[in-house]
Amino acid sequence: MIGDRLKRAREAAGFSLRDLEGAIEAEVSAQAIGKYERNEMMPGSNVLLRLAKALKVTPEYLLGTRDITLVGVDFRKATRASAKEVKSVEAIVLDHIERYLELEFLMPGAELEWVAPRGNTFKVHEIEQAEIAAESLREQWVLGISPIANMTELLEIKGIKVISLDLPQNVSGSKAFVRRPDAEDVAVIVVNRAHNGDRQRFTLAHELAHLALKFIGMSDTEQEKAADRFAGAFLMAKQMVHQVLGLNRTSVSIGELVEIKKVFKTSVPCLIVRCSQLGILSRGSYGKLWAQVRQLGWNAPGSNEPNQCPSEVPQRMALLGLRAVVEQVISKAKAAELLRMDIHELDDRLEPERRLVPA
Repeated sequence: MIGDRLKRAREAAGFSLRDLEGAIEAEVSAQAIGKYERNEMMPGSNVLLRLAKALKVTPEYLLGTRDITLVGVDFRKATRASAKEVKSVEAIVLDHIERYLELEFLMPGAELEWVAPRGNTFKVHEIEQAEIAAESLREQWVLGISPIANMTELLEIKGIKVISLDLPQNVSGSKAFVRRPDAEDVAVIVVNRAHNGDRQRFTLAHELAHLALKFIGMSDTEQEKAADRFAGAFLMAKQMVHQVLGLNRTSVSIGELVEIKKVFKTSVPCLIVRCSQLGILSRGSYGKLWAQVRQLGWNAPGSNEPNQCPSEVPQRMALLGLRAVVEQVISKAKAAELLRMDIHELDDRLEPERRLVPA
């Protein structure tokens, strides 16, 4: 039935029922649209086309039958995000994952399933245990101690769908699961597209903690601190940090940390916290560095901290779409629809040499 999909697409567009009525120039009333969403009425073909155009989806999408729901979503930092903003994000995530799953279905063998790590190491009762869990996961994934080049790519290889969206500035991201009636749940991490790469990478590692760890007897605040500890340890392996900074320092300069952050692709504040966790810095040295960071404004959203890592862009879904076209599994038009991409942009990606040929 059309109801759930129509409501999801409307919420993703940020429209109220009255807004959508206006967008289709009162072809039908807001009351009628509400009845469509409750599956009390079905729109005629002309109305269906108008609704699809206004919501920037296809009629086929509105008439689709795939049954998926979003569960476990928790925008923990969205203290000032409105219910409308959260609903919009959830609707966009479901739409994105549905198109992603369709591409995987079209390419047999392409689906990658998230398997949560098992064992007592990942049962966390206190914050410090998150450090051991991070080390264990790096070992299971054969990552060694080197910094992770691309967090987004790593997580997608491990079966986690990473979605980069425009979110409120104060919202870093969230984990979630997309539930399917006939298959395993799909693990999802949503990250703020507007944030720099330093912050995105920490968000991805933090949300990975919420997927990988089982918190036992811990308050919400303690869970968040444990996820932060996991993120720091996962991004900055203890042995590597010791190799770069030493076991114990009487002092560390901000300038030195600005250079070292290029190695780990994390922010200076994250490096300072990590040094404190590993006992490299005394409490006094930590306090002095943190005072400098606060004075510079590097601990605030929108920080202009030097040597920021570029934003990480999820690529796997787009690559699947390009592959499906090249292997003639789907048409260019279908790929452009699934990727929400202009067909000219798709052509440019498939044949970049076209842009290099003089007119």
